[in-house]
Amino acid sequence: MAGIDGFAGREPLLERLLTEAANEVGKSGVLWSTPATSESARDGHLLVLLHGATSNERDLFDRLVPLLAPDFTIVSPRGPVQEGDGYSWVPPEVAVQAITDRAVAAVGDSIARSALAWLDTLPAFATVGVLGASQGACIAFQMLRAAPIRVRYVVNLSGYALPSGEDGDRALQRIRPPVFWGHGIFDDVIPPAYIARTAAWLAEHSTLTERRYDIGHNVTASEMADVAAFVEEQTTANR
Repeated sequence: MAGIDGFAGREPLLERLLTEAANEVGKSGVLWSTPATSESARDGHLLVLLHGATSNERDLFDRLVPLLAPDFTIVSPRGPVQEGDGYSWVPPEVAVQAITDRAVAAVGDSIARSALAWLDTLPAFATVGVLGASQGACIAFQMLRAAPIRVRYVVNLSGYALPSGEDGDRALQRIRPPVFWGHGIFDDVIPPAYIARTAAWLAEHSTLTERRYDIGHNVTASEMADVAAFVEEQTTANR
């Protein structure tokens, strides 16, 4: 992580905070819907849940697990940074000081690659999908871009694609993996420019299912039902 350009001062401190956060991914607060073993993983499906900033590992887990078939294994790690009443993926000091596209992308990439390294310690599943909400969705996209073959599909709830090109983007243009993008038409948290950038990127790098809801920056029961249907579709052929 040394030498990232684009931080508005205090680079050594910010890089240290980011490295510490990345090193803690998957080490605490991990929820499993069922124990993961080599035998169960061989023909099974893993869905990784990445909650939003200042949330926690139970947020998406409690709402989605009851909607999916029993042969899904769902894992929900806790964000490594305590913030407010919950947890986040990126230290807030780092997030506000990353002022260039290069720095923003490097921050997301650091956390995403640490999440992929954590997945390397788990049994190998037949399929792996990643679902992220808000900040977690940004990390989910970076995981897809870093591992376009390994990550079969992504669900993006009220999140966005980070700027700057990534090594995996060219492969994604060929593969066009399935992506579900759900967002609220009254969302006043994600800037319109970020939405436009995400739409342009997804048009070139995914097979997109987009749903817009009459909500703000949140997730509703009807949206989770749509997500469950989408996830089931991605794994039907592997059953």
